[in-house]
Amino acid sequence: MLLRLLYLFADLVLYPLLCYVVRYRRRVVRQNLLRSFPEMDERERRRLMRRFYRQFATEIAEMAYGLFISEEEMARRVEMTNIELVNSLTRKYGGSIVMLSHTGCWEWMASLQQHVDKDIVECNVYRELKNKRMDRLMLRLRARRGGFCCEKNRLLRQMVKQRSEHQLTIYGMLADQKPSPNNMHFWTTFLHQDTSFLDGSEVLARKFRYPVFFMFITSPRRGYYHVDLRLLAEEVGALDEFELTGRYVRVLEQNILEQPHLWLWTHNRWKWRRQDIPQGLRTNITETQPASTEQTNPQP
Repeated sequence: MLLRLLYLFADLVLYPLLCYVVRYRRRVVRQNLLRSFPEMDERERRRLMRRFYRQFATEIAEMAYGLFISEEEMARRVEMTNIELVNSLTRKYGGSIVMLSHTGCWEWMASLQQHVDKDIVECNVYRELKNKRMDRLMLRLRARRGGFCCEKNRLLRQMVKQRSEHQLTIYGMLADQKPSPNNMHFWTTFLHQDTSFLDGSEVLARKFRYPVFFMFITSPRRGYYHVDLRLLAEEVGALDEFELTGRYVRVLEQNILEQPHLWLWTHNRWKWRRQDIPQGLRTNITETQPASTEQTNPQP
């Protein structure tokens, strides 16, 4: 009943408020859709934009509901497949990394802890919010499923601690954020645009020799998500530099194209262009081939 009321609020208040009254980042959304889907006509892009804002309102309602939802209902609403392989490889290597994106209600994806073996813990890596009250609220939401949270600047120390204590740990990392100019080491073509991606997950996977998975998130209907945990690489050390990050980009692009309204289009993902990078940092930039969407489940 509570979720129905929240959805009603989302439909009647949040959606029109965000899309038509406040017009929350509509210029960014319109520009992102225009550049990402040049093959669409204006009517199709407007339809997609409205669908995105409705989904965005839905996700706000779902995040609020996450403070009250039971474990049983969460398990019913978020179905995860390929858990057996995640358990097996996490045991084999002492840990693993799960890369995900701002797709669907990403806060619900912290429920991975409910699906894995009981002796495996989930660590949700996050970036501390400037608003302390909101930061505490999001930490409370993410920790309700039984795992724990770690701020990204303390992650390396935490990973060393978990390994020294022989604690099997899965590290969930949102990897589709815009890097800072100091960290734009990897560039590729993503959604028809020259794009830089964070490579921190790959760096850590190489350092700790952890296998890496991707959360391929789809929504069969409102309030329900299907998560396919796809193996990106078992032995990252056997890959070329940035190859893992490139695999992430390819499967992320496929995920977005399957249900584009689920991705967070309000994010100013392409604020920085390659030519904007300070001259002294350009020696770190790696040239890559355009991302391809042909490989549905990349394997090492």
